[in-house]
Amino acid sequence: MILLKLAELLKLDFHGNPNCEINGVCSLKKPLSGKILYISSHKLISNEIYSADAFLIDKKLQKYFPNQNLLLSSNPQLSFTELTKVFLCPKSDLRFDKDKQAFIGKNVTFGLNIEIGKGTVIEDNVIIGNNVKISHNVTICSRVIIGDNVIIGPGTVIGSEGFGNVFTGKNWEHITHLGSVEIMNNSCIGANCTIDRGTIDNTVISSGVIIDNQVHIAHNVFIGSNTAIAAKVGIAGSCNIGKRNMIGGMVGIVDHINTADDVTVSATSTVNTNLNEPGVYTGIMPISKHFRWKRIALWITKLDKITKFLKLKKI
Repeated sequence: MILLKLAELLKLDFHGNPNCEINGVCSLKKPLSGKILYISSHKLISNEIYSADAFLIDKKLQKYFPNQNLLLSSNPQLSFTELTKVFLCPKSDLRFDKDKQAFIGKNVTFGLNIEIGKGTVIEDNVIIGNNVKISHNVTICSRVIIGDNVIIGPGTVIGSEGFGNVFTGKNWEHITHLGSVEIMNNSCIGANCTIDRGTIDNTVISSGVIIDNQVHIAHNVFIGSNTAIAAKVGIAGSCNIGKRNMIGGMVGIVDHINTADDVTVSATSTVNTNLNEPGVYTGIMPISKHFRWKRIALWITKLDKITKFLKLKKI
């Protein structure tokens, strides 16, 4: 779609070559030719971004882009939600495969020695490697990439729509997620897990990762190799989890968190800050190194006695 048509469709002003061909949206991590890139702040401007052919920006930022192709908006975050809808892929036209007892989309690539359970749905343009075991009633959404020697438990959904929304002041507008999910070799995913696709780039599960049942991994998350995640963990969007992490049951990790390699998070902890060093972490208010948390917990259990002592001392 040319820039002029895109501007007309989104009811935006434009600057630059009206015939610039735009065939999708790209991210700050991977600015690409033929794509449009949303820039929300002048702080994000660098020499690397100019690999993109066009930019969606706030009108106030136009002075930073004197020679680029632009879509200009007074509310670029809301305009971005509309932009993502333009490039949404059509829904899969599924057919029932009697041999596999599953619903299969178009252009699906299967490796050797594949097991697929009954009631599974595999949408368009999915790539599945060798020696993959997919259990019953699994849903694999469009463009998901699955490596070799991967196991997926029953009821799991891979590539579901991420939870990205913009509040207009009156209602929520959903950001259509254009990325997908990549699951690398030798990974194992349990039953009834949900792995959301990325907003633009893929959500990535690296090689050797093992995931227990009922785990939710949100959009744009990167899980480092050989990480183990126990049941009922929730990892919010855009987190970067290091290699060989061990995440205990019912841990909640808020969005945009980074963890170092060789981090262990104790069960039921809430992670609301980056964990920049290897080690064991435990905590609810707030998370800290495990040895420090044990001292804090000791004092918390004695707070009532301390309070009584202070009151008596004051008398």
